[in-house]
Amino acid sequence: MSISVRDEGAVRVVRIDRPEKKNALTLVMYEALAKALADASANAECRAVVLVGHPGVFTAGNDIGDFLQNPPSGEDSPVFRFLLALVDFDKPIIAAVDGAAVGVGTTMLLHCDVVIASTRAKFSMPFVNLGLVPEGASSLLVPQIAGRATASYWLMTGEAFDSDSALRTGMISHVFDAEELEARAMKIAETIAAKPPEAMKITKDLLRAPVRAAVKETLSREGALFIARLTAPETIAAFTSFMTRR
Repeated sequence: MSISVRDEGAVRVVRIDRPEKKNALTLVMYEALAKALADASANAECRAVVLVGHPGVFTAGNDIGDFLQNPPSGEDSPVFRFLLALVDFDKPIIAAVDGAAVGVGTTMLLHCDVVIASTRAKFSMPFVNLGLVPEGASSLLVPQIAGRATASYWLMTGEAFDSDSALRTGMISHVFDAEELEARAMKIAETIAAKPPEAMKITKDLLRAPVRAAVKETLSREGALFIARLTAPETIAAFTSFMTRR
């Protein structure tokens, strides 16, 4: 399975586990991620989720071959359903990032509640490099978190940034050595899971509710523009160049 799910007490661990492809995400994997969240939400015994990748890489973003064969066509596409599942998820999500977090690998983190990273983590949102536009409500949330100047630099250059930069700008809360990252994530999740669950849900809602409508509206607007860009000549040229280099 490219997405594995296991329960450790009250914590559900969801792992992106396709190391031979740098954890690149396919349509089927997005469906599995959305299902893992839906099942966790419905399970009263689950009180927190830990989202991790295979050690050494969080995710290289979309699997380009699969993406070109199965491009998103609307808000019912698996990638959008997964992003909306993150937005609506009512329990805490702790993400642990080790290695590359490319594209959606970074934007999905905006919807997690606690994000920690290893010293070797690398984040990037290189949408413009492929003639595409921001997704995952990143055009709204990254400026809110990191400031407009930094957000503009990251989204307009597509340049990668390290865990120290992510920490300094508030994208993540802590940096740990790679060897201890997952244990730290589990410790945080277990601490959160031990709290009164209804109070925890209300606390999460208080933190997220003020921007939830704007996030969903931005997701929809970005998604429509993203889909429209897929047939733009410069986008087709960029994808052709990328696949040729591969």
